[in-house]
Amino acid sequence: MRPEILFPYYADVTTVKGVGPKLAPLLAQHVGTHVRDLVFFLPSSVIKRPLVPLTAARIGEVQTVAVTIAGYPPSPLKGPQRVETFDGPTRLTLVYFHRIRGFESQHPIGAKRLISGKLESFNGHLQMPHPDYIVDEDRAGEIPSCEPVYPATLDLGSRAIRKLAQGALAATPDLPEWLDKAMVDKYLWPSFHSALFAAHAPLSEHDLDPDAKPRQRLAYDEALAHQLALKARKQFRQNTPSRAIDYHDLADKALSTLPFAMTGAQVRALGDIRRDLRSGHRMNRLVQGDVGAGKTLVALMAMIDVAEAGLQSVLMAPTEILARQHFEKSLPILQALGITSTIMTGRDKGRERERKRAAVAAGQVQVVFGTHAVFQEGVDFKTLQLAVIDEQHRFGVSQRQRLFSKGEAVHYLSMSATPIPRTLALTQYGEADLSILDEKPAGRQPIHTAVVPRARLADVMIRLKAALNEGQQAYWICPLVEDSAESDLIAAEKRHDALQEALAIEIGLVHGRMASEMKDAVVTRFAAGELRVLCATTVVEVGIDVPTASIIIIEQAERFGLAQLHQLRGRVGRGTAKSACILLYDAPLSQVAKARLELLRDTEDGFKIAEMDWQLRGEGDILGAKQSGFPDYRFVDPVRHTALIGLAAREAVYILQQGEALPAPRRKAIEVLKQLFYWRADVADKQD
Repeated sequence: MRPEILFPYYADVTTVKGVGPKLAPLLAQHVGTHVRDLVFFLPSSVIKRPLVPLTAARIGEVQTVAVTIAGYPPSPLKGPQRVETFDGPTRLTLVYFHRIRGFESQHPIGAKRLISGKLESFNGHLQMPHPDYIVDEDRAGEIPSCEPVYPATLDLGSRAIRKLAQGALAATPDLPEWLDKAMVDKYLWPSFHSALFAAHAPLSEHDLDPDAKPRQRLAYDEALAHQLALKARKQFRQNTPSRAIDYHDLADKALSTLPFAMTGAQVRALGDIRRDLRSGHRMNRLVQGDVGAGKTLVALMAMIDVAEAGLQSVLMAPTEILARQHFEKSLPILQALGITSTIMTGRDKGRERERKRAAVAAGQVQVVFGTHAVFQEGVDFKTLQLAVIDEQHRFGVSQRQRLFSKGEAVHYLSMSATPIPRTLALTQYGEADLSILDEKPAGRQPIHTAVVPRARLADVMIRLKAALNEGQQAYWICPLVEDSAESDLIAAEKRHDALQEALAIEIGLVHGRMASEMKDAVVTRFAAGELRVLCATTVVEVGIDVPTASIIIIEQAERFGLAQLHQLRGRVGRGTAKSACILLYDAPLSQVAKARLELLRDTEDGFKIAEMDWQLRGEGDILGAKQSGFPDYRFVDPVRHTALIGLAAREAVYILQQGEALPAPRRKAIEVLKQLFYWRADVADKQD
């Protein structure tokens, strides 16, 4: 049950004065449906409105001035409405581009008014187009000297949101203190409720900074609520019995037949997984590795261990191309060990699909590779004990849960090919144990990266032709699928046609709008060497493994995320040939864009790139639009609040360890915190 003290926070937004049937849907779409959503919706900037004499007013700045209405000069019926005002010898013209009915009666000649807005100079005369405020002198308090500005829409302005937020704040009670007093005193933090009020009433740009004390307090509370849910889920998992799985020698026999040895990082990661499988409790481990670090081999060895114990495993990938690639690379190893396997995708139809499903349900198949098809209704396992999910951020919680429900206390191994800083890993995967592959397997070729202006496209084409004549293969990456009149981004279809004409050979084309069968067919031809060049969008970012491809050209590289560029670059350097990545950019570059491309040129270390990209980009989309899977935070800035996240994680562990030993008032307050931020452990437990 939600604590009663939170009822006002979760009251419908229509309970706020001024929110009627017309405004409620706009608020629901832009802000949220509860009072809580309004008070959590903070201003993004601030406008100072100093009161100055008109004689001292500055052109181009927002100011408040006291004037007297002088008159209304005649103007064309459809022209702007002008209002002449003065303050002593100085005159000021107010300009309204849309006539306001009843304006002259509200502000008659001779009336004294306070006017606030940006001053401009037009033909040597002072004017103020569309003043933000015009009020009687005795209502001076309606013009804030420092006005918070909220993210607005065309139908829902900042000032309207500010008024509603103030009404919502007035309706919310103070909450019990859930933090230790020593921590509050150490960091000089206000109470949660005081912090909310202060965050909605900034007095300067400094008050908008993520490290301003009120915002820091709110961010810590949100991070703590999130970490409590993550750590509780981890605690629940660790206390959930699962079948203990030991290994013997089958996986080691497979490794001995490979033409290379595992890296130290791979050996450590496999050791971590084996300890988890032997523990008798459910595993939830993330194997995070750079491009080409060998995550799949580690997962395959774990699946062999499970098969040796007479149990089943499944590896789920986000695309059919990637699932088929995993299957085809693993098949020879599994067959040599006598382990049965199959692949299940949406392409399976009729009798073939039913045959595969029956074999899996009967336990005749020990290792299953597949896409979303594996968690569909009608796919049943006999003894599923290990679920491996590649690129797990591409699957929703409910999808993963449907897969786990096909077995009893299924062990969970996730893989991520996007290196992310450790603090962000704590944010995204706080409930998981982490194994990092920070070594490259022997034999991986270094990739020469060049940053080239697109004005030198002709030179790049000459180099590409020479490389193709030597038998090499290349990727050509474009930002969009097709040309758009509203965008200046290079389109893959247009570039594909231009490349075919310039190179006089057949060029492959792959993009996200193609049917999976068509994409697979083109990629298969490229991998077989039938196509020398593959023109594509970022659909090839993850999972395309063509060892014979040694060149990748990325157009308008400055438009891509740095982590995404690193992933794309990882499509080459997989064979024995020297490889190159050419980053074409449109000049001029901003300082940040230049620094990012130079960083990519100077290093291939994905973890270093992630750390530096994190620092360079600052607040915003850390690893790609909605791809990273990070929580939808209201107050936490994952870049600026790294220390707070770590602090919250440690505090969450302490709180859970103390349990009933914590004073009862604080335990109750912590429950209020968890429910205030939605990060409820009981919901989290049910998800995984």
